[in-house]
Amino acid sequence: MAGQRWMRSLRFRLLAATLVALLVALVLAGLLLASLFREHVMRQFSGSLTAQLDQVTARLEFDATGQPQIDPQTLIDPRWSRPYSGLYWQVDGASGAQQRGLLRSRSLWDATLTLPNDMRADGVVHVREVAGPGDARLLLVERTVTRDDVAATPWRLMVAADLHETTAAVDRFNGVLAASLAVLLALLCTAALTQVTIGLAPMRALQRALAAIHGGSAQRLEGRFPAEVQPLIDDFNAVLDRNAEVVARARTQAGNLAHAIKTPLAAMSQAAACTLQRPETAAELAALVEEQVGVARRHVDWHLARARAAAAQGVPGARVALQPVVSGLLRVMERVHAGRDLALLCEPMEPGLTFAGEVQDLQEILGNLLDNACKWARREVRVSATSVESRSGARLRVVIDDDGPGIDAGRRDVVMARGARLDESVPGSGLGLAIVHELVSLYGGSVLLQAAPGGGLRVEVELPGG
Repeated sequence: MAGQRWMRSLRFRLLAATLVALLVALVLAGLLLASLFREHVMRQFSGSLTAQLDQVTARLEFDATGQPQIDPQTLIDPRWSRPYSGLYWQVDGASGAQQRGLLRSRSLWDATLTLPNDMRADGVVHVREVAGPGDARLLLVERTVTRDDVAATPWRLMVAADLHETTAAVDRFNGVLAASLAVLLALLCTAALTQVTIGLAPMRALQRALAAIHGGSAQRLEGRFPAEVQPLIDDFNAVLDRNAEVVARARTQAGNLAHAIKTPLAAMSQAAACTLQRPETAAELAALVEEQVGVARRHVDWHLARARAAAAQGVPGARVALQPVVSGLLRVMERVHAGRDLALLCEPMEPGLTFAGEVQDLQEILGNLLDNACKWARREVRVSATSVESRSGARLRVVIDDDGPGIDAGRRDVVMARGARLDESVPGSGLGLAIVHELVSLYGGSVLLQAAPGGGLRVEVELPGG
């Protein structure tokens, strides 16, 4: 479990990735630097040997019989004369082993340098590694020379030097390089650890802020956080605010519902007590119970509609086509108000008009408005809809006109209150426009009451559109 926790740790992942990257980079850098240094040293070494070979070539002479001669006294480097000094020269003929080591430096003593029979073109310098006296590794440069006056046998001139000191210098450099890179790796790992610790410090502050919320000592994430984390903090605080708003709304709705149902229950309880004393009033009790149950049901429906709209508000992807909903509601209203001979008209709508919300809420809003318009209309109810643009995006505007008596401008705000009724002669509970106003407000829309062109009431509803 501890291992799995470390594998999920950002600190472990960052440090592991940094360590692997640093290790790979430093190993590659070390190999490259070591290779470049060895190549440079060997190039310098072979260059010095080529200069020695040029010196030997310049001292080469031929006698009357065409045999090569080199006067050792003309070679100024004392290592040529010291046995096994590590610097050697030798002249071979082209006849194979019979002419191998025909001329050689005193430093070779009784040894000879053995080369394969792969004589190069005249004058070309060739570099190779060979075995020398005592199996020492030598770097050898050679060239082939031929007398110009006769078509004589070519001769191989070679100079070799011990690689021991050069190899030791390369090894010392590689050791120093490896130690330096190891120290550099340790310093870089320390810097990476410090960087990760400082970089992830805000996460500990975020953890403490979350613990404060969990412990009940804070309501929101408070503190200063990096710019990369701040959007997450803002979104989380928005969720907390939204949850607090939902809880507060739920408490308020529960209290309102309990208060609304308490009155019908009290009325039914009082009527039941009277019926126990006067049995002949049972019929009146039944009528009262039916009436009060209807009132309680309307209150419950209203609060359920509010709760559903609050839950659906802002749900991504919720889209409802307007035309089918309006057509279906108009057909229902034709049957409900069939005895009044009303003309229910729907003006042509733009294709693609949609409502950004739940279909039940759109039906609740338009159904209450159409039912209210049909109750008050004399002959005609007209519905139209358009799409408008605003700062918050596309908006859906639905207009419902009736040719009824209308509402005075000073009394239009009153009808939006729950239970408000301007005329008791028309059936209703006074909750229709209140439900509409509540649902539209929850969706961030608006309801506007105006005078209709035909003299009745115009209700203009603006809702979020698709």
